[in-house]
Amino acid sequence: MSRIKPLTGSRLLLARLRDIMASDDVTQQARLDKIVSIIANDFVAEVCSIYVLRAGEILELFAATGLAPGAVHSTKLAIGEGLIGRIAAQSRPLALSDAQSHPHFSYRPETGEEIFQSLAGVPILRGGRVTGVLAVQNQTSRSYTEEEIEILETTAMVIAELITGDKLLGKDELRATDGSTLMPIILDGVRLNGGLAIGKAIFHERARPIIKLVSDDPVKEQQRLDRAVIEMHGSIDQMLDDPEISNGGDHKDVLKAYRMFAEDVGWLSRITEAIENGLTAEAAVEKVRNDTRARFRKQTNRYLRERMHDFDDLAHRLLQHLVGKIDNNIRNNLSNDTILLARNMGPAELLDYDRKYLKGLILEGGSKTTHLAIVARALDIPVVGKLEDALDKIEPLDAIIIDGDNGQIYIRPGQIILQSFTNTLNSKNEQLAIFASLRDIPAMTEDNINISINMNAGLLADIDNLSETGADGIGLFRTEIPFMDSDQFPDVNRQTDLYRQIIRRSEDKEVVFRTLDIGGEKDLPYWDTNKEENPSMGWRAIRISLDRPTIVRHQLRALVSATEGRNLNIMFPMITEITEFDAAKEILQLEIHRAEARGREPIKSLKVGAMLEVPALVYQMTALLERSDFISVGSNDLFQFLFASDRSNPRIADRYDSLSMTGINFLSHIVEQCKLSDTPFSICGEIAGHPLDAMALIGIGFRNLSMQASSIGPVKAMIRSLSVNKLEQYLRSLQSHQPHNVREKLREFAIDHNVII
Repeated sequence: MSRIKPLTGSRLLLARLRDIMASDDVTQQARLDKIVSIIANDFVAEVCSIYVLRAGEILELFAATGLAPGAVHSTKLAIGEGLIGRIAAQSRPLALSDAQSHPHFSYRPETGEEIFQSLAGVPILRGGRVTGVLAVQNQTSRSYTEEEIEILETTAMVIAELITGDKLLGKDELRATDGSTLMPIILDGVRLNGGLAIGKAIFHERARPIIKLVSDDPVKEQQRLDRAVIEMHGSIDQMLDDPEISNGGDHKDVLKAYRMFAEDVGWLSRITEAIENGLTAEAAVEKVRNDTRARFRKQTNRYLRERMHDFDDLAHRLLQHLVGKIDNNIRNNLSNDTILLARNMGPAELLDYDRKYLKGLILEGGSKTTHLAIVARALDIPVVGKLEDALDKIEPLDAIIIDGDNGQIYIRPGQIILQSFTNTLNSKNEQLAIFASLRDIPAMTEDNINISINMNAGLLADIDNLSETGADGIGLFRTEIPFMDSDQFPDVNRQTDLYRQIIRRSEDKEVVFRTLDIGGEKDLPYWDTNKEENPSMGWRAIRISLDRPTIVRHQLRALVSATEGRNLNIMFPMITEITEFDAAKEILQLEIHRAEARGREPIKSLKVGAMLEVPALVYQMTALLERSDFISVGSNDLFQFLFASDRSNPRIADRYDSLSMTGINFLSHIVEQCKLSDTPFSICGEIAGHPLDAMALIGIGFRNLSMQASSIGPVKAMIRSLSVNKLEQYLRSLQSHQPHNVREKLREFAIDHNVII
């Protein structure tokens, strides 16, 4: 590791700045005035100025020495305007011996800067993003050294922490010039779960905040850095030595490359230089991270941008070794309005948080089909994902609005926007109260047709929603979610205990267990499968179960054992050919015979069904219906395959409407075939949980719908305001005319007939 240089002017400068900030007997403006004066004296400069980024991408002169006093808080520049605006726009330092001859020079007469020839300025960065500009100027032509620029950058980092940490500037001083509050930052992402949430930002797995920025002992700080680097290297080596990694593959190559980045001499030397200039080890790491983010963010090359994420993660790891992780007790001390922020996280980590306090979730990554999104939907938590760099724009305890329905988040919203969303949320809560009043009322249409409304579930905690929503039963229990919420395959005993609790707590209500549906986007963290080019159509669900029969045998054994003389309903997912269904049923029979041989209490009533998710199965309906006790339409995958449209791809996920005539005609054919054979049928995809879509399903003959718990109230309200006879007549007319805009036509029907949608 490099050796620390003797005491430099930089460290003396930072020490003086620290003393100023520690004093409580001066105003904020007085602190600013002292800071610019000290920096000007240190640099032997006639001018030092601090510009702060305000609402509307405006840089306002907040403090200056050497310029006309009236220019402070009066001079404003847009991003990109003048030399100061150019520094902010490019996020890079600028040093000029003849500033006025530069083509981007913008003369502001109120400043009196026409007498100053040379200029050096650096961006004030926080989280890799510009929050202001620090500049010095001289009357004579002067070439600023690299060391001087480095000192300015180091000083700017301290100023950044003071500005954003509310230690230097009050929130009132960051108001727009017209007196209104800062405009909110609005970010567009992808809807992972709908809903509206308002609360305060809490970070998941974040390093402790940096308390001390300025170093008293650079040698000691370098030693701290050296120890932290060694610890970080050791932790990465441990990952490489893991048996699951050591077998080789792309994942190992990625980690090896990551390990090389961790030894990058240039990266580590820049951190050491920052320590030499007077920062603590953690402040130096943060400074270099900010600089790296600012430089790489301008890159359009995908490879280079990915490298930014590598260095960003390394800095995060290094900071954790220096200052430690935030105590997990934070999860037990949440406020009532917590908005959780994470780059990515697993379902187990989400479940660690108390649901009572968790209002919403923001992810930089994520997709609709990840197990985290599924768990979030089960918990009815609004989630917006695919928000690149969102965490860099948010400070702890910032006010946040999540508009899950539209895939947007609002950061630090103004009072008017906040009040508008609060009113909307209050209105939604009033609606929920109305829906709750329908809990014990049957889902009966105006013309006395009963509709069975069931609930989708995947966790033991979901069972409480049975009584809270008044659901008739559980139409889909996703058994894969407990597998995902585990660090290893749950053994037979563990599975048996879970299924037994579900059956017991459901009392006399029916529960339909779907066997393990993993693969595709639903990977198990402890089971390494080969990456596929098209995972949704690859090795998944029943295909895995039949290729690894021990897995499904253990699961079926647990289900049979858990029954304890009660009813048992099982369905197999992703059936493509009748032979797959037959093979799965044979394995089930083996486990039933095994239980009988051991004197287990026999199952009271056994029903075995198939999920209809693959269009090819529709052309085998006759044979399927002869073998199946019931059919459950999995509309999510069915429509994905029908339209050849990846539902996890935001570009095309909503391009093909499930309520097109193609979709309605396809489902109608399935209904007709089931009715002819007198086979019970239901539908359990997302389509069943939207009132308008559910109305259409009822119109073509579905009488059994399964949906997430939060959808039951709205769908029941729709059902009780609906006349099925009128709807069926209307749909027949649509099918005869084959209109393109079916959804709009159905909406018009609902409005004309006072159907609540």
